[in-house]
Amino acid sequence: MKLKILGCSGGIGRDLRTTSMLLDDDVLIDAGTGVGDLSIDQLKRIDHIFLTHSHLDHVNSIPFLVDTVGWLRSKPITVHAIEPTIKILRDHLFNWKLWPDFAEIPDAHQPFLRYQTIMLGKTAVLDGRKLTPLPANHVVPAIGYQIDSGRASLVFTGDTTTHDPLWREVNKIENLKYLIIETAFCNREKNLAIESKHLCPSMLCDELAKLKRPAEIYITHLKPGEAEITMREVRECAGERNPRMLENNQVFEL
Repeated sequence: MKLKILGCSGGIGRDLRTTSMLLDDDVLIDAGTGVGDLSIDQLKRIDHIFLTHSHLDHVNSIPFLVDTVGWLRSKPITVHAIEPTIKILRDHLFNWKLWPDFAEIPDAHQPFLRYQTIMLGKTAVLDGRKLTPLPANHVVPAIGYQIDSGRASLVFTGDTTTHDPLWREVNKIENLKYLIIETAFCNREKNLAIESKHLCPSMLCDELAKLKRPAEIYITHLKPGEAEITMREVRECAGERNPRMLENNQVFEL
């Protein structure tokens, strides 16, 4: 099982892509602008999208994906998300005003897009691959994921601020190998991080102190223009854990 990073930036610009990951060749974890780098043949293979939350930098490729390949496929693309996220997508994105409702195109019985509600702690199994929603704490309802091959697990926190329930679940994962965790702002923007329910390096280090298992740690969602200083601050307070910056096209084998 392989997870490829299509996008991991907190913004856009040359060579920057927002959050999206491709599990093998048929599952997306979030659907930010990085999805746009895939070929038509690659897009056609995507059967499932697992969302952490509804913010645009994590969902903005879904409308274009469905519009581009929906008619080329024999079955709908399934969006897996918690109920509040699905409601936001229905009400504010696929609402015939901002974008057509592809859950009704070409008709409600054979649509290009369908929704599947998921719940915290309830594992979805796709051909032996296990995806389990984890607690997160953001300004909209949000989750993270444990992705488990059986041999090893990767945890992706999604967008979150400090949240003890997350670590209680992560510390139960005996085969944890990788942790991808956000740090959106540098320390001078701590007040903004708190207000927007993200992390800055000082907050990240407090959170990592709650991690009781060994893991390779990767930092995601860095804001353009602040990545270098943010990573320097991360290393200054968590250097013993050797945190690294997540990069586009990075591949994790599980």
